Amino acid sequence: MKLKTPFALFAVLIAGALVAVGCGDDDKPTAPEPLAQVDSLTGNMTQVILDEGFLSALTSLKVTPGTVGDATISKAGVAAFPITGGNVKYFDPTNPYRPFVQGTINHDGSGLSLEAGGKKVELTDFVVDPGTSVLSGKVSVDGEVAAESAELFILDGSTLEPIKVDEAAGTAVLRGTTVKLKGSAADLLNETFGIDDLAEGLVIGIAKITINTKSA
Repeated sequence: MKLKTPFALFAVLIAGALVAVGCGDDDKPTAPEPLAQVDSLTGNMTQVILDEGFLSALTSLKVTPGTVGDATISKAGVAAFPITGGNVKYFDPTNPYRPFVQGTINHDGSGLSLEAGGKKVELTDFVVDPGTSVLSGKVSVDGEVAAESAELFILDGSTLEPIKVDEAAGTAVLRGTTVKLKGSAADLLNETFGIDDLAEGLVIGIAKITINTKSA
């Protein structure tokens, strides 16, 4: 397999990052040479179009969403988190080596806050793991760190749309991955807010990831 341009490379890497599910094996073979890799992601943005059902659930539970650091939430209900770095490797999927997409997509210095009943939870410094299709992050409760890195959201790539590459702008855009609440995160929020309404699989929204394809 040959990747003739940086844009083709990003199309393969990032698309694979959002649909590949890790299938680790204790007897994992020695890593082959990757077909392609990006050693340093330079941006741009991960956006989540928040699901109306999720927003309605927060309203009914009297939980107020907010942002932390460089994150924003628009009036249209789109949460945005700047991509601050990361790296991705793509291995031949016909090889038994797994996961065939590995690396991280980092979002340092931003996140979401959830506040209710005098309690405030902050979920920050998101890290997308393409090998497991999971988004992790730091969890703080009332200003105290509860977990430096906890699995927060599931990334369901079955709804992913084809990648769109704008060579003139130097960007690659992937839209359609469904973001769902992880069970461990649901348990933490339920315990903190004294509720039992949140569960694994709750749809948070639809992700749109814009990656810079030109080096800084």
